[in-house]
Amino acid sequence: MYPLQKKDTMSTRNSIIFFLTVFLFFFKVKCQIFLQGDRVMGVSGGSAMAEECIVDQKVLWKIPKEVGYEEAAALPVSYGTGLLALQHRAATQPGEIVLVTAAAGGAGLAAVDIAAHVLQAKVIAAAGSDEKCALAVLKGAYASINYNTSNLKEELKKLTNKKGVNVVFDAVGGDIFKDALSSLSWEGRIVVVGFAGGSIPSVPANLLLLKNISAMGVFWGRYREQDFPVFSQSISSAIQLCQEGKIRPHIGAVFKLQQVNEAFQHVMQRASVGKVVLSMK
Repeated sequence: MYPLQKKDTMSTRNSIIFFLTVFLFFFKVKCQIFLQGDRVMGVSGGSAMAEECIVDQKVLWKIPKEVGYEEAAALPVSYGTGLLALQHRAATQPGEIVLVTAAAGGAGLAAVDIAAHVLQAKVIAAAGSDEKCALAVLKGAYASINYNTSNLKEELKKLTNKKGVNVVFDAVGGDIFKDALSSLSWEGRIVVVGFAGGSIPSVPANLLLLKNISAMGVFWGRYREQDFPVFSQSISSAIQLCQEGKIRPHIGAVFKLQQVNEAFQHVMQRASVGKVVLSMK
């Protein structure tokens, strides 16, 4: 071993001081400071349907003054899923045609909102009733299909002049998924986000090959463990977009905390549109 010269010691010390300064700077930037009385929104693994709950600080975000509590409650899951599916996974481009199934649900309306107003895509909404289709059109879709009274595949051919759609956001599964998959254009992408129809379909691999299309999934909550920066960014982006007025969550119904059973019944009966929110007041 050789003794360090004085200039080497000073150089090392300065490097350490510089490193600590940079580290502390980024630590301060990355970590939010919350004060008593701040309005916050968070993501909990469970036990959140209560007047009080404990949540890790890293999954808390401040609610801007421009965003109400009910809107904030609708942002994380629905808009987080929509942003990850359409932007992060499908890489939707301006002008592309996006089909959204279950388009009047919480995630569906969020996807319509994001695709039309953030990504500047052309949206076709598919839902199970004329009323739900009309709501999706009000939210930004240029066309809609009631797949309980019309043939989804045939209607898509008419709307796209047989060219197909570029991206599918599917939350239904079953036969709706199969029709949507076969309606993709060359190098189209279908993103699976759920199986509201109850049936989990299989993917015909030959179709992926012949049309050079991609089938992918988005389980938004899994990103919290697997890729937290992406998970966190999806929420931060949703908050910023809402603050800027580029997106606006649709609150379909608000129930009081003691009405939690009625709220679940409302959803199970498929009577809900948009987001169903539990209010603590």
